[in-house]
Amino acid sequence: MQVTVVGSGYVGLVAATCFAETGNDVVGVDIDKHKVDQLSKGISIIYEPGLDELLARNIAEKRLRFTTDIKNAILSAEVIFIAVGTPPGEDGSADLQYVLGVAKQIGHHMNNYKVVVNKSTVPVGTAQTVQATIQAELDKRKAVTSFDVISNPEFLKEGSAIDDFMKPDRIVIGGSSEKALSLMKKLYASFLRTDNRIYVMDNKSAEVTKYAANAMLATKISFMNEMAALCDKVGANIDQVRFGIGSDDRIGKKFLFPGIGYGGSCFPKDVKALVQTGHENGLNMKILEAVEDVNDRQKKVLFDRIQQHFNHKLSGKTIAVWGLAFKPRTDDMREAPSIEMINLLLEAGVSVKAYDPVAVDSAKRIWGNAVTFGEEPYGVLRGADALLIHTEWNEFRSPNFETIKSSLNAPVIFDGRNLYDPVDMMEIGFTYRSIGRAS
Repeated sequence: MQVTVVGSGYVGLVAATCFAETGNDVVGVDIDKHKVDQLSKGISIIYEPGLDELLARNIAEKRLRFTTDIKNAILSAEVIFIAVGTPPGEDGSADLQYVLGVAKQIGHHMNNYKVVVNKSTVPVGTAQTVQATIQAELDKRKAVTSFDVISNPEFLKEGSAIDDFMKPDRIVIGGSSEKALSLMKKLYASFLRTDNRIYVMDNKSAEVTKYAANAMLATKISFMNEMAALCDKVGANIDQVRFGIGSDDRIGKKFLFPGIGYGGSCFPKDVKALVQTGHENGLNMKILEAVEDVNDRQKKVLFDRIQQHFNHKLSGKTIAVWGLAFKPRTDDMREAPSIEMINLLLEAGVSVKAYDPVAVDSAKRIWGNAVTFGEEPYGVLRGADALLIHTEWNEFRSPNFETIKSSLNAPVIFDGRNLYDPVDMMEIGFTYRSIGRAS
């Protein structure tokens, strides 16, 4: 099939590459010429395991190309995916200016029947708005052609996006046109050879499904963080609680890990957008408002413990940080808990030395020279008064504790991801503070 994907950010680039991998002819469109030039050379603009290989192979085999020429990309397409950003406004609502800008371009250049697919995360009713925007452009041209708008939200996890796309646990398609639905099922057939996991529904239900999924996962994280706070108060162990409730199939084992809060491009933005959608419709989303409050509090919890440990005398101290990205296997710093934590440390007069396997370049754009960045994990420990762990990269799970101890000024670790056993850490001589586990 002839597929055009407008937007070469995280979702658009993964979608374009994976559709090409299954034999489709795919054009990726972006207004950023530098980005298009890089992608055309097979240079990925995001860090995602497995993406570089797929990108290079499909460009070489001429199934995938990138351009700034949206007109010709629209004219040649059977299916057009809109995968541009929907950043949150000041009130938390999704900004649709980029989505509607693409819709206008589609209406301006459309020459025959197209299926237009909202892949961006968009609020309820956007499919209807996109439909009206395209039709208004067609009316201006007095063009007579038909089209359908489909809602097809993505459910990709950064760090495993290629597997998620190629082996989806579900594909949600919102729409009512049998012609459009048939084309979408044909497009996705290659990803569903052993099991049909396509869920067809109306557009609005598909739009809510995306937000509801992320909001539910964010809720599980905040719930466990609140339980961890209680465990700290009463002397219980959140790990044991997690095992106890995770064994219940109705609850499940996933997303029950306490920590220093959720971040990234999806959970914070989507929870805020869902709360705002509720407000616009006269409904207070009390649970989700609490989810946000808990998450905001959780990002500061280790800072409070660091202050207590140093008797609120942080000025002049040096803290080493392991992990900057909001999660492992990505360089994404958007809404990362490390941002608020490091800013608090800097404001308190602390010198911060940080290491992350892939996110240092992203972090440098945030802090510049205000933070000292190391090229390997043990190097940032030398001369530091404590180690703070933000991201659960695999290389941090079984480190050389003797090297850590000899490098630090004192054997002190604040672990925001509960990587180590508190009893083991005590036995080898560390002062060790984690989340929801009695010291």
